[in-house]
Amino acid sequence: MTAHLGALTLKLDPLPRGIVLAATPLGNIGDASARLLQALAQADVIAAEDTRRVRALAQALGVEISGKVVSNFDHNEQERAQGLVDAARTGTVVVVTDAGMPIVSDPGLSLVRAAAEAGVPVTCFPGPSAVPTALALSGLGVGHFIFDGFAPRKSGQRKAWLESLRGQRRAVVFFESPHRVAATLADAAEVLGPQRRAAVCRELTKTYEEIARGSLEELAAWAANGVRGEVTVVIEGGAEEAVEVADLVARVEHLVAQGLRAKEACKQAAAGTGASVRELYDAYLAARDEVRDAAHDK
Repeated sequence: MTAHLGALTLKLDPLPRGIVLAATPLGNIGDASARLLQALAQADVIAAEDTRRVRALAQALGVEISGKVVSNFDHNEQERAQGLVDAARTGTVVVVTDAGMPIVSDPGLSLVRAAAEAGVPVTCFPGPSAVPTALALSGLGVGHFIFDGFAPRKSGQRKAWLESLRGQRRAVVFFESPHRVAATLADAAEVLGPQRRAAVCRELTKTYEEIARGSLEELAAWAANGVRGEVTVVIEGGAEEAVEVADLVARVEHLVAQGLRAKEACKQAAAGTGASVRELYDAYLAARDEVRDAAHDK
């Protein structure tokens, strides 16, 4: 296939046999790749999160779909997998979601696993994804980061999740509903500290794209006025804090008194502090022996 992009003409390789994961635009139609256009036009089967949306996308791109279009979404992807793998043995099955990269908090994983087990080739036509786009726009140090999908819906679970990020040195990026983002930011300010820096990326690549940057306290106040559209949040990693092993011994002693084994208590007390579990264990044993020696001398 030959793709004409303004003055640039690209000679594309034929579509490969097997499964093709194809990224679709987040919002701006101009982000569609030449290989996505080829995939929509030439695939034998298109497995789409929403069949209506992929047809609308193809129409907007001026592409005529020649293959079969089937639904492949959260509630049917497992039962669809085997049939799609069978189709991919002799043809090309293209997997697309409503926006961005398949599998990244979107359908596609069941099919890739089934294809791998069956020895059916899987490849990717890369393109837009909200995760790296938000990281790039955040203005934060994101050389190292983790992606956590969608934040938990309920406040208790959300706070427990945020607590697990307290000692996280890497930035965290996640998706959130516009209806819950204010509550999530408020919880984050409470658990991680009001001055931890973050960015809320709204409607990425679209006409009303907006990036709000500031402290968690500032962003929680901003979001309280209401947020619309699709939201991706980036929170900077925690600063490295110097923690003395000796300061953690009392915590270990408390956990041991509650019935925890000493080594497990040391692991829990050292978690997120940067302290060596081995050094903490040795310090705990030394403190315990010192107390026993003092009691014996009396």
